[in-house]
Amino acid sequence: MPMFWLMNLLLLIGAIATWKHTPKPASRGVTFLNRGQTEEWKGWMQWAFIMYHYYRAWSAYNWIRVFVSSYVWMTGFGNFLYFDKTKDYSFSRVLSMFIRINYFPLLLCFVNSVPLELYYVVPLHTEGFFMTMITCYIAHKLQTSHGMSYYKANIAAILISLLAHVLFFETSAVEFLKVFSDEYHFRFQADKYSAWSGIVFGLLYKKINEYLNWVYNSETSNNPVLEGNMYKIQIAQRILGFSLILFWYMAFGYIDDKYTYNPIHPFIFILATTGWLLLRNSSKWLTECHSTFLEFLGKNTLETYVLQFHLFMNHSVQFIPIVLPGSGPDGNSLMRFLNMLLCGTIFVYVAVQAREMTVKTQESMVELFQLITGKEKEGGNANYQQVSTSDKNIELTNNNNTVESGTVEDDVKSISSDEITTKHKNIIREQV
Repeated sequence: MPMFWLMNLLLLIGAIATWKHTPKPASRGVTFLNRGQTEEWKGWMQWAFIMYHYYRAWSAYNWIRVFVSSYVWMTGFGNFLYFDKTKDYSFSRVLSMFIRINYFPLLLCFVNSVPLELYYVVPLHTEGFFMTMITCYIAHKLQTSHGMSYYKANIAAILISLLAHVLFFETSAVEFLKVFSDEYHFRFQADKYSAWSGIVFGLLYKKINEYLNWVYNSETSNNPVLEGNMYKIQIAQRILGFSLILFWYMAFGYIDDKYTYNPIHPFIFILATTGWLLLRNSSKWLTECHSTFLEFLGKNTLETYVLQFHLFMNHSVQFIPIVLPGSGPDGNSLMRFLNMLLCGTIFVYVAVQAREMTVKTQESMVELFQLITGKEKEGGNANYQQVSTSDKNIELTNNNNTVESGTVEDDVKSISSDEITTKHKNIIREQV
C-alpha cells in the first residue's frame, strides 16, 4: 500500500514538471473540458487504476469505482456533443467506433483464449455509445419531424432513455445479463446510469461554457456584477467542489465493505465527479492548463487497459512478471521497483504501438466501406457545413472512455470554420 501512494506522488511530480499553460484570447472564450484537460483526466485515473491492481491497494476500491464511472460518464458526455454537433448517425460512424473500441480487445481475446468480460469496460463503452446515439437520434427526430424546440426535444429524449434504464436495471429484466455472465451482471449494474448522466452534462455543456465565460472572460462580459466579485465566485466554486467530494467520502466513500458500497455507487458517484469538475475548472488559468505527461497517458488508455492484463501483470492481474533477478517477492525493494519500471516501460511502448495499429485499421476499414458504398461520409458534408456556419471555432469532444483503467480515446478537435469542409475527415479519427 505505501508503494501505491508513492507511485501516485511520483505521478504528481511528473504532472507538475510537465504542466503546460496555453493562453487563449478573450475572443475565443473559455472551454469546459477541452481536449488536453480530458486526456489529462483520463491519464491520472488510468495510472491510479493500474497501480491499484499492481500494488493490491484494495483500500482505495471506492475511489477506483468513481474513476471507472467517470470514464463511462465521458462516453455519454463526449458522444452527446458529437451527435449534437454533427447529426452524423451514419454506419461509417458506427463502424469507426466499433473498430476503435473493440478490434484490439477482440483480437487479444482470440489469441489468448480469454473471455471479453476480462476487459469489461469495453462492452460498457460500446453499450454507452449506442445508448447515447439512440438518445440523440430520438431528440433529432423530435426536432425535425415534430417541431419541438432544442431543449424540449433533448429533455424528452433523455427522459425516455432514463425510463428505459429504470425498466431494465430496476426490474427483474436485469437478470437477463446473467445469460452472458455474472461479471457482466455486476459491471453493468455498477455503471447503469454513468453514461446517461454524461448525456445530461452534455446537454448542459453550452450553459456551462456560458457560465465559465461569464465568470472568467470579464473583458468580453462587461457585467458590473463581476467587478470585484470574480475572485469570490471562484472561491465559492472551489468550496462547493471540495464539499461535494468530502460529502461523498464522509457519507459513502469511507465504507470498507464493497458489498455494502456497490449497490449505492451508481447513484452517488456523480457527487465526486461533479466536485472534481468544479475544482478543475475553478479559474481561467486552470482551464488553459494541462499536464502533457498525463495527456500522453490519457491518449493510450484503451491499450494500457487491456494490455495490463498480459504485459504489466498477467493471469487476470493476479501475478506480476519477474524479469530482473532478485526482484521476486523475497527480493529487496530497489530491485522490485526497477523490475516494475522495466516492465512498465515495455508495457507502455507496446500500448502506444497497439494504438497506432488500431487507428490505422480503423481508418482503413472505414475508407474501404466508403469506397465500396460510394459514400465519402453519409450525411457528412451537409452536417459539417451546417456546424461551420454557426460556430466560428468548433471543439468537438468525442469521448469514448473506458475504464477501470481507461479506454477513453476521445477526439476533441478545434478547427476553424473555413477548414471544416476540407478537414472534416480528420475531425473524428478515434474512439474507444
